[in-house]
Amino acid sequence: MGSVKIAAATLAAGVTFFAFSAHADGNLNLICSADVVICEQMEGAFEKETGISVNMVRLSSGETYAKIRAEARNPKTDIWWAGTGDPHLQAASEGLTLEYKSPMLGELQDWAVKQAESAGYRTVGVYAGALGWGYNTEIFKQKNFKEPKCWADLLDPAFKGEVQIANPNSSGTAYTALATLVQIMGEDQAFDYLKKLNDNVSQYTKSGSAPVKAAARGETAIGIVFMHDAVAQAVEGFPVKSVAPCEGTGYEIGSMSIIKGAKNLDNAKKWYDWALSPAVQSKMKEAKSFQLPSNKTAEIPKEAPKFEDIKLIDYDFKTYGDPAKRKALLERWDREIGANAN
Repeated sequence: MGSVKIAAATLAAGVTFFAFSAHADGNLNLICSADVVICEQMEGAFEKETGISVNMVRLSSGETYAKIRAEARNPKTDIWWAGTGDPHLQAASEGLTLEYKSPMLGELQDWAVKQAESAGYRTVGVYAGALGWGYNTEIFKQKNFKEPKCWADLLDPAFKGEVQIANPNSSGTAYTALATLVQIMGEDQAFDYLKKLNDNVSQYTKSGSAPVKAAARGETAIGIVFMHDAVAQAVEGFPVKSVAPCEGTGYEIGSMSIIKGAKNLDNAKKWYDWALSPAVQSKMKEAKSFQLPSNKTAEIPKEAPKFEDIKLIDYDFKTYGDPAKRKALLERWDREIGANAN
């Protein structure tokens, strides 16, 4: 009888062990660097379709890069979805992310594939969006402001305390703005511009999309953001108009990377392939996400700002995603702008 009990106990232990293993195989630790609404939609849809339990954290791309770097010896994240491409490229160049060639690569736009090639396939483009700003039309009418059509117009003294932009240390959006201005004007002139703009900036936010949400609520007149974030506020019914700057502007390639040392690697690859599919990318508009999708056959939201309507610069992703370049620009921003922030 004793041997039967032992066998039964062993069997029970085995069942418990295998049940736990199956459960462990069903997990995915995800950092999402997009707006929380699309992050939650993606999380829910993936769980429903795959049965994999997703532990999702929402962090801006600058914060995510810092977290992944800090945890490099013992990664707690499997996959990083969305957020501007520069920090993804930086993570790739430092060997923090894993090479992966998705079977979906052949279905992607050229800009998404180039992003992957430039990083040795340690990241890939998932969407794209141009930089600009959104302004509150009601505030402009009340205060008789003139529409800012160019970067230069944002220096108008009438806009003192009326502009918000994120901090480039935490926000990929704001780093893209910094790198864009450097590429348009040259570094010294760009910092001269930013010093003058600082007179008009009321707040440097943590999140890239926060400035235009503040404009939508009437807390500020102008938010410098990716244009699709301004469009999202207008679609929600807020009095926000989006602008593409006349001198030209940079753009982001929202990217995705698998973390080197991922504990749930197979599930990370499943998310990666799934997130590049046309069905998933076509649903992003349901979360009021109006970027240009990277899959060629994904449905482009009619509200999405189209690249052909915008004067885009030839944004140098490789140079401005380089760790040394990024560090130097951010340190200069801290010294010359951040230290004198309002």
